[in-house]
Amino acid sequence: MKLKALIVDDELHARENLKFLLENFCPEIEIAGMANGVETALEQVALLEPQVVFLDIRMSSGTEGFDFLELVPDKKFQVVFVTAFREYAIQAFNANAIHYILKPIDIEDLKVAVKKLVSTQQIFTENHGQLLNYIRSLENLSQSLLPQSNGISRITIHHAKGFKIVDPNEFMYLEGEGNYTSIIFLDGSKYVDTKTIGIYEDLLDHRYFFRIHKSHIVNVSCVKEFLNDDGHYVIMKNNTRLSVSRLRVPQFLDFFKANKKN
Repeated sequence: MKLKALIVDDELHARENLKFLLENFCPEIEIAGMANGVETALEQVALLEPQVVFLDIRMSSGTEGFDFLELVPDKKFQVVFVTAFREYAIQAFNANAIHYILKPIDIEDLKVAVKKLVSTQQIFTENHGQLLNYIRSLENLSQSLLPQSNGISRITIHHAKGFKIVDPNEFMYLEGEGNYTSIIFLDGSKYVDTKTIGIYEDLLDHRYFFRIHKSHIVNVSCVKEFLNDDGHYVIMKNNTRLSVSRLRVPQFLDFFKANKKN
């Protein structure tokens, strides 16, 4: 699958550099046009109908990238944010399952982003309703990136048939499986997401979630029992037994007691 793309960046060098990298290392992308600002980008979207927009975001001087998105009447394209901002910005991108590339652009990161674009486009082709979920994720991202934001309140997860936007307070526990994470919800349902458990450790509110083991994060409010018998374990509300790493036991007990008092 070859995706038609638009590059939006106010710096000529940045536009040309990204175009060069895409043309030489990402055959799945066809560069249909480039724009140097919001107005030009709106014109190009109407004219070219791209499937992907590589969008610069300049948070130090406002959110022009989001200004552009708000003005597009019918979003039928995926967005890859190209940004130099790290820390909480990356947390917001990961929470909302939105593609991003950090400046300066790493070729391998670019290739990974493009493969995700192709995979996501296939989902949109098979289920148009998932495009609406994606647009909601973009809207959530806009709110998450506000400086006064008090953390991540919604998380977008991938599953076999598309996307699901969830409240992390509905998580009972998470289990890392290589580059994937299984999420077990309070209602017993389970989803497998493409984010690693390390990313989830960063995303989740540390007041309520604790990583008890390299493979597990638990919602402390869902812990029914702690066992110190031939090892260290917790019993969750659904009676699942999970190991607690020996090195994490003291911190977990302190964390658990502190949260039980709150």
